[in-house]
Amino acid sequence: MRTICFYFQVHQPYRLRQYRFFDIGENHDYFDDHNNRFILRRIAEKSYIPMNKLLLELIEKYGSAFKVSFSITGTALEQLEEYAPEVLDGFKALAATGQVEFLAETYSHSLASIVKKSEFREQVEKHTNKIKELFDQTPTTFRNTELIYSDKIGALVADMGYKLMLAEGAKHVLGWRSPNFLYTNPINPKLKVLLKNFKLSDDIAFRFSQKTWKDWPLTVEKFVGWLTNIPEEEEVINLFMDYVTFGEYQIEETGIFEFFKELPDRIFSHTRFGFSLPRDLEKEMQPVSAVHVPYATSWADEERDLTAWLGNELQDEAFMKLYELRKKVKKCTDPDIQMDWLHLQSSDHFYYMCTKWFSDGEVHKYFNPYGSPYEAFINYMNVLSDFTIRLENYK
Repeated sequence: MRTICFYFQVHQPYRLRQYRFFDIGENHDYFDDHNNRFILRRIAEKSYIPMNKLLLELIEKYGSAFKVSFSITGTALEQLEEYAPEVLDGFKALAATGQVEFLAETYSHSLASIVKKSEFREQVEKHTNKIKELFDQTPTTFRNTELIYSDKIGALVADMGYKLMLAEGAKHVLGWRSPNFLYTNPINPKLKVLLKNFKLSDDIAFRFSQKTWKDWPLTVEKFVGWLTNIPEEEEVINLFMDYVTFGEYQIEETGIFEFFKELPDRIFSHTRFGFSLPRDLEKEMQPVSAVHVPYATSWADEERDLTAWLGNELQDEAFMKLYELRKKVKKCTDPDIQMDWLHLQSSDHFYYMCTKWFSDGEVHKYFNPYGSPYEAFINYMNVLSDFTIRLENYK
């Protein structure tokens, strides 16, 4: 069995409005509704709507032979319900085909897995319930925020009942081994692990329109040629990427939609590969070994670690201050406070505070509402100060 597993991330945070020092204690409206609506509608029209339509056409054309998977965060689902319900209808249509799997993750795309097990569990449960409500699926595959994974996180996910987890196929973890196999968690071997083939995934997600890339332009024939050159014993090619790759990161004029439209036909006619869902692979494939990941990895930046979110003093202080509030939040029954608590945990807020402005700088600027990491930090801390006052005043 040789197969390709497509996975797409769908996430949008609730970005903060400009929140000044003088707003603290006076104004509890933290989020930029206008900008959030504008960005969501832009992405919907350029990416989500045309790509959902294309995927549905491919499933109608190839039937059970073509499959893809998604994780859609709770914050993205909320915004789709409010700003772009037609996109949500598109995802429901895809779910109805039976050829699309929806994965579980943290509701607000948070970093809870590395700081608080109980918060992590609660968010995953909330997200799972949302997936059941909207798509009539009970997820058995887990994908953590930004593919964050370690042996301990994997064991925790296994304890929560998930059978399979997605992770980054980082070079410093795999060494000489290939990401093109199914692995297991070393602490709890019941959890199987699928690793992203970052080379082939990023060829589409980041290099597709990069004219300075030695392999530009990327054609279907060229990409499928690379697939055929993969050693026969390597069983599964995991192509994981952000859904906004299609139409936003790679705009329509680059030919990205035509590329994806033609890709399945070329794969079926020129290779022995098929397409599988993560849940299929968990049932049908045998792991080759455990993969040891003692320190957390992610799919972000060249380092493939956590430094995109927790790599400097600004991020660390904001992160610590946020989670110091958890005990008080859990004693509060105010639904507005509870929802703000979730939205303030989105990893994007810490990502905007990143000071790595070298090879990965352009990535960090995308949809970033701030002029500098310091502006992001000050704005976030002002909001957190007001949020703290609300908790202290709650009766």
